[in-house]
This record gives sequence, structure tokens and C-alpha cells, in this order.
Amino acid sequence: MAKTIEVAAERAYDQTKTVLPAEVARGVYMENAPSLRALKLMHLMIGTAGGRMADDVLHNMRLSDIRKIEGMAHHDQQSLKPLFVELRAATIIHDKPEQSTWTIGGLLDEATVDYRHELTGDVLISWSFGRTFRRMAQDSNHWAILDRQAVFHLGSKYSVLMFQHIASLQNFKHIASKRFSVPELKAMFGVPTGKLERFSNFKQIAIEPAIAEINSDLTRLHLTATYHKIGRAVVEVEIAWEVKEDLTKVKAELDRPKVGRKARRDGMAETPAPAFPEHGSVKDAQPWGRIARENAPRIEGRHTPDLRILAEAFRKWCGDRSIPLDMANIEKTFTTWCKSYSVR
Repeated sequence: MAKTIEVAAERAYDQTKTVLPAEVARGVYMENAPSLRALKLMHLMIGTAGGRMADDVLHNMRLSDIRKIEGMAHHDQQSLKPLFVELRAATIIHDKPEQSTWTIGGLLDEATVDYRHELTGDVLISWSFGRTFRRMAQDSNHWAILDRQAVFHLGSKYSVLMFQHIASLQNFKHIASKRFSVPELKAMFGVPTGKLERFSNFKQIAIEPAIAEINSDLTRLHLTATYHKIGRAVVEVEIAWEVKEDLTKVKAELDRPKVGRKARRDGMAETPAPAFPEHGSVKDAQPWGRIARENAPRIEGRHTPDLRILAEAFRKWCGDRSIPLDMANIEKTFTTWCKSYSVR
């Protein structure tokens, strides 16, 4: 049987795929589940390391590699810090039942960012994986081969976590569904204890949006969920999957801009819905510049606030509340937010 690192080495020159150890893909380390952007960074790191992911070496990439990922074009050396903090905090449980042992360790040992040439755009990122991750990768005989661009285009961590988990099961020819207890599914999604305790909330906020996004034209998979009850309470969720026969639409959507993606997925509009710009000022971006000028309180009653700072504040406000910048009513949300904006 081939090992995960051998498969990863064979695919080292395929920049469209990432070979992920199944133990990672199935979320065994998700005691401290990383955010969406940290998950995307993790996939890039593992994909960059490839067949050397189990080696005790320093791996390298450039900030420009990270900025190619959808939603991460604005990152600089400072904004990477919290993402690496999240990955450093991610906990791996390496269970070896045949040896009656388990080990608790980490995904990341350390990361170093060399920004001495930042002004020229040449920022070097180096990292080494933790010993537990390296040992797990070395021992792994099961893997998930993920479409890298699909992962980078998904818009929530729940979608990424479900997609990578199901992709890790796809290698088993005679398995096309899996039953999860509700606690198991919450663990896979990385839902902290005390959050989304009502199943109706868990279904509405995590399960259904993740399945809808995976079923869109972003991935090769189509999922269905069946809810199994005891009495009136849902106790298990069965996820079934199949590979879409025609992947033409998937390739086309991955090549299209993010603007209007949700509207295209929901079939709500023939033309792309306006999305708030992911970076930069809104001074010359319409209708956002006009909305800001008409609704944001003027400084000393005369001057319009700095529209770059205003835009950055709105993006942070949306990020803190997990509000997508391409949400259907983002224009109305921005208008209301501008009216209460104050320069600090």
C-alpha cells in the first residue's frame, strides 16, 4: 500500500492538487479549529511541503504565494501573525490503537517571517511542522487529494472542513455515505463547547450552508444530508456524496471572479450582485464611494472621512461578525453602517 508522503511526492509538480493526510482531513486535531483563512494557509503550507511534509526541515514560500489565494490578497507580514498563532494552537491527536498509544502534539513547530525586503514585496516565510504532525504524516497510509483552488475559493471554514473530510473518504470505492452523531459532526466542524447547542441553529448556521456551498459550482462533489431522529431529537446526520458527472461548470466558476458568486449559486440574479471591495479605498469604487460620501458623518461638519480608513474599518467590522463582503444585501448593510461611522 502506498503511503501518503509517497503520493504527495509523486504529485509534487501538480499545483492544482494538495495531498492531505486523512488524519488531518478528518479533523482529528480540531480541538482549536483554525479560522477559514488559517485553514487556507494550512492547505498551502502542506501543499508546498508535498512529499517532504514528514521531514524535519524548514519549508519556504513567499508572501506573494499567499496573496494569490482568494480573500487573502491584502495580507502583509503583520496580518499573518494571528493566522500562524491559530495554526500553532491547533492540536493533533495521533491515535495508534494497534500500539495502544495516543499522542497529543501540534501541527506547527515554529514559523519565521523575514520582512527585511518588504518594501520591494519580497517577504520570505519559513516554517517547520511539529513532531507529532511529521510522525503522523510519516505513518499515514490514507490521504485526501483535494482540488487546491476549490479549497481556496470556499467561503467558510465549515465548508472547508466538510469538503476535506468527505474527500478523504472518496478513496474507498464501496463507501458513499457516512453517519455522524451530532457530537461527532460538531467536532469535525470545530464547534466549541457551548456554541450552537440547539440543533436547529447548528443545522442552519453550519450544516446547510456548508453543503450548499460544496454543491455549488466550486467543487467536484455533491452532498446530501439525511437526519435521523429518536423521538423528536436529531441524533445522527448521514452525509452521502457523489462526484458530479460534468465538471465543466466547476472549472468555469473557479475561473470567474468572486463578485456575484452567491447570487449565481442561489439563482437569484442574472447579473452579479455588487460586492464590497476586498482591499483598497472605495474613493473611486462605485457605488461604495457615493454611499460613503452621502451617509458617513462629515468631520467637523465639512470634510468627508478618509475613504481608505473607512473601508478598512468596514471590512474589519464585517470580519468580526462573519459577514461575507458579497452578501446579497451588503450594499444596504454598508449604508446603515456608514451612518453610524465615527473616526477614532
